[in-house]
Amino acid sequence: MALDFVLPQGLEAAEPPPARDGVRLLVATAAGLKHARFGQLGEFLAPGDLVVVNTSATLAAAADGDRAGAPVEVHFSAELDDGSWLVEVRPPGVSAGPVAGLRPGEVITLGAGATLIVDRPQPAGQARLWRARPRIDGGVPAFLARHGRPIRYAYVPRPWPLAEYQTVFAREPGSAEMPSAGRPFTAQVVTDLITRGVAVAPVVLHTGVSSQEPGEPPQPERFRVPEATARLVNSARQAGGRVIAVGTTVTRALESAADTSGSVRARHGWTDLVLGPAQPARVVTGLVTGWHAPGASHLALLAAVAGAALVERAYAEAVRLEYRWHEFGDSCLLLP
Repeated sequence: MALDFVLPQGLEAAEPPPARDGVRLLVATAAGLKHARFGQLGEFLAPGDLVVVNTSATLAAAADGDRAGAPVEVHFSAELDDGSWLVEVRPPGVSAGPVAGLRPGEVITLGAGATLIVDRPQPAGQARLWRARPRIDGGVPAFLARHGRPIRYAYVPRPWPLAEYQTVFAREPGSAEMPSAGRPFTAQVVTDLITRGVAVAPVVLHTGVSSQEPGEPPQPERFRVPEATARLVNSARQAGGRVIAVGTTVTRALESAADTSGSVRARHGWTDLVLGPAQPARVVTGLVTGWHAPGASHLALLAAVAGAALVERAYAEAVRLEYRWHEFGDSCLLLP
């Protein structure tokens, strides 16, 4: 995708907003751009539309560790089918990337008797994410619930409690980082949608860490599309309604469960789907999203749903009017 922009200093949201549904909402359609507050979302949807949300809950996925006497911070990205975990080992505090020189067989001590045995990079050819075998009584999620904290990057200068990193839909712990497109939703927003005849349906996709290099494709992620949601998606499409995905996570899950005709079926497992110009969206016809950093792979997914031209106009307008970026920032509704 040709979308290229410079994010000016000061546009990264540094803390949670006073009201979740009070963040700004840019509505981008073929007819033009409009500005609103997120609490007005329902005004831009129609009876028969279906909003699909991610019910994955955020883990306190960062934990302090020790690497042969040197402090480190471990980010737990995803649990694999054999019980090992993908992890990123970083310098202590808020850092820009992973530690250097990590080697297979290294032992990371986590405290409370817990350790990680580093295995190998996964995927091969990069040095950020590694497969590691945990030696943790009670399992990693229980350890993180006691000793972990939310993953935080440099644009958020102070820590916030895990509750600030949960959406109103959070039910099933498993995401390394918050599925943040859903953060501005409140019970009042959902009630307003239902009152207007807009249905809401769940999927699950557990997000991994987002700290990849610009241009790197997203890693495989675990997902589940329930049978009831598949039926609602297919019914909405057949009746002429729009399928509005809340976030790139929901888009990836739904498109991973679709056949070549765009019919969705119940499915679960891992998805390595990468949407973009060569793989346009077949199911999702609208998208609620936050604002992504320059070079992020998510930008190609947005274009796969809404078209590059509309995404470029929306991003230019957001920069011009100083919308706020990242998980605590403002929102965009793309309706191509």
